[in-house]
Amino acid sequence: MNLSASAAESLRTALGDLLDGLPPKQASQAVDRLIASYRGATPTGAPILRDRADVAAYAAYRMPATFEAVRSALEAFADAAPGWTPDSHVDVGGGTGAATWAVSATWEGTRPVTVLDWAEPALALGREIAAAHPPLGDVRWQRARINASLALESADLVTVSYVLNELAAPDRAALVDAAASAAQAVVIVEPGTPDGYARVIEARDRLIAAGFRVAAPCPHSAACPIVPGSDWCHFSARVSRSSLHRQVKGGSLPYEDEKFSYVAAVRFPVSPAPSRVVRRPQIRKGQVLLDLCEAEERLSRTTVTKRHGELYKAARDADWGDAWPPLS
Repeated sequence: MNLSASAAESLRTALGDLLDGLPPKQASQAVDRLIASYRGATPTGAPILRDRADVAAYAAYRMPATFEAVRSALEAFADAAPGWTPDSHVDVGGGTGAATWAVSATWEGTRPVTVLDWAEPALALGREIAAAHPPLGDVRWQRARINASLALESADLVTVSYVLNELAAPDRAALVDAAASAAQAVVIVEPGTPDGYARVIEARDRLIAAGFRVAAPCPHSAACPIVPGSDWCHFSARVSRSSLHRQVKGGSLPYEDEKFSYVAAVRFPVSPAPSRVVRRPQIRKGQVLLDLCEAEERLSRTTVTKRHGELYKAARDADWGDAWPPLS
């Protein structure tokens, strides 16, 4: 079993154990209420995750999707920085630690990690489930308000996943600036919606202005070639559905696709993808159509046919979000 699969299996087991003894109806009601809260106004008062039951239900429901989205972003980042491994990590707004698990699924070994979040029940539960996963043996779970006054300790890697959407604009800008001041690498993940993409682009611009270069997904550090308001850049991660997912959402499929937008930016040399597949490939008889973001700072569509030989085989295996041509 590879590193990523091992972490994913450990996380599934830990999350399954959380729901033992929690009535299914209570878990579903907690998830429904929390989703409604997160889709509402920016929280400014008490933590949304109020107690262990809230956290257990929401973690079982959301952690697998957050883990897969962040892991996908980190995998693209790692491909652009072969040989680099973070020796320290700060997970801002990490809650129960999904991004911390994703880092452990991407790079081998252990490292000092600090998870910052305002919800004490989330931190307590994150500490509990991490205890069963040896790579997370050196994690500090620290309560902190995620706002403009947040001070970050220096770290090789700072992750900010599904956090900017909960902050007002001044706090978002201050947080990105704090991450840029503290880290050698910053990875930001947001929901794959037009608004989520807009927050990622805003953060990307601030990181570049602070001297960072983009490692992924973009093949360049110039302005995004998407015309504002015409489209948005996002990707998809396949997530195995738990029984709680099926109970809350209905449907019979054993999986769902988590849409996300992200940027990984660094202060050291990297080798971004020559181009990135930015839509699901269209496979037709004898040809594959690939929509690409290219290093030449443009969007294009390329057609790969059987005449291209091995490249055609690679195109048939290509997935949304992959580097193109495939990295050797």
